[in-house]
Amino acid sequence: MANEPASLPPSIENLYFGGQAVVEGVMIRGPRHMAVAVRHPKGHIVKHAEKLSGIYTGGLRKVPLVRGMIVLWETMALGMRALSFSSRVAFEEEDESGKPAEFPEKVFWGTMALALVFVVGIFFAGPILIANLLERIDVPRAGIVAVEAVVRLLFFIAYIALIGRMKEIKRVFQYHGAEHMTIHAYEAGKALIPAEIRKFPKEHQRCGTSFLLVVIVVAFFAFFAFDLLVDEGIVVRLASRVVLIPFIAGLSYEILRFGARFNTNPVVRGMFVPNILLQALTTKVPDDSQIEVAIASFQAVLEVTAEPASAV
Repeated sequence: MANEPASLPPSIENLYFGGQAVVEGVMIRGPRHMAVAVRHPKGHIVKHAEKLSGIYTGGLRKVPLVRGMIVLWETMALGMRALSFSSRVAFEEEDESGKPAEFPEKVFWGTMALALVFVVGIFFAGPILIANLLERIDVPRAGIVAVEAVVRLLFFIAYIALIGRMKEIKRVFQYHGAEHMTIHAYEAGKALIPAEIRKFPKEHQRCGTSFLLVVIVVAFFAFFAFDLLVDEGIVVRLASRVVLIPFIAGLSYEILRFGARFNTNPVVRGMFVPNILLQALTTKVPDDSQIEVAIASFQAVLEVTAEPASAV
């Protein structure tokens, strides 16, 4: 069990760490490493850590706007890899050496492609096609874009609410809460033990849920400006929803970083209240065994992290 305080090397005390919940586990992403810890059906914790390179740690991660696009990609790519590992451990899928079976590269890229198609189709293309029906009754363009934004937000909330009713997803949301609480404790300089971690909230301002909500808000203004400046048909407007995604992601990430940097300012904190409230759907209070898994993942990253860099 991970019940000892983590020893923090001086060189990494002021770093940001992020993470994601997976099947029966937690993935923590450090400056140059990621680690996944998963509760095995037999009760023990299985850990995996690896060094990141290329786009995950390159100089582009320091370029404003560009780094947001990279973070959006790595959230999906690293999340998919961590989810694959956790699923194999949770369901006891092992190769001949006794290690979790490898995730075939073709299957990985195929799954990523399907995920991208689903996200773009449901949350970007779908809302504009629905809102565009209002043109038949001569609704002004501004009204159509507003309806599109509302539909997109409702789709997002409904999707989270529906999957949150599944028993397995509820447990993932508990691990999500454990991840946040553990990061809170680390950032507060507290010992990484369940008793200390339980003192912190399950919501966190840098959560991916917050990022997605900011994306939805920024998308409204970006699409509104585009539709007013470019008076074209549905095909061009539909294409704009896809083409503008990287820009929207980049700007949204900068806004989220701004909120995290000035989190102690009451005005800034007030701006992000909806982001925190939305996490009521995606985070649940974890039990001690789930917190222990989050601690194990965090400690695995701390053990291999040495160079100062930022990661959210």
